[in-house]
Amino acid sequence: MIYHVVPLGEWNADPGRPYAPASLAEDGFVHCSPDEETTLTVVNAFYRTAPRPLLALLLDEDRLTAKCVWEAAVPAPPPGVAASTLFPHVFGPINRDAVERVLEVRWDQVGRATGLEGVG
Repeated sequence: MIYHVVPLGEWNADPGRPYAPASLAEDGFVHCSPDEETTLTVVNAFYRTAPRPLLALLLDEDRLTAKCVWEAAVPAPPPGVAASTLFPHVFGPINRDAVERVLEVRWDQVGRATGLEGVG
């Protein structure tokens, strides 16, 4: 499983179509993380002010219709993530049937992501 972070409103915006975040048009791929720990580090580095609720999609890499390539973070991974960590980049929209689970980011009192929990 690989993880992708998205605000609930963006995920629900067009449920009848594959999900294509802005990063696909801007960077040419959908940013993902390799595991929960890295996902939480990414959330704390880049998504603390993102609209909430904030979700983590667990994607079955084998069910993705777009190519997934594991690459180093450029120019560097977020603080707290080893430089050797490879990140899955999905080079196309996310087909919704590749989503195995949807989790919600849990936050502490000071606004730091502390975990993921099941939705619904």
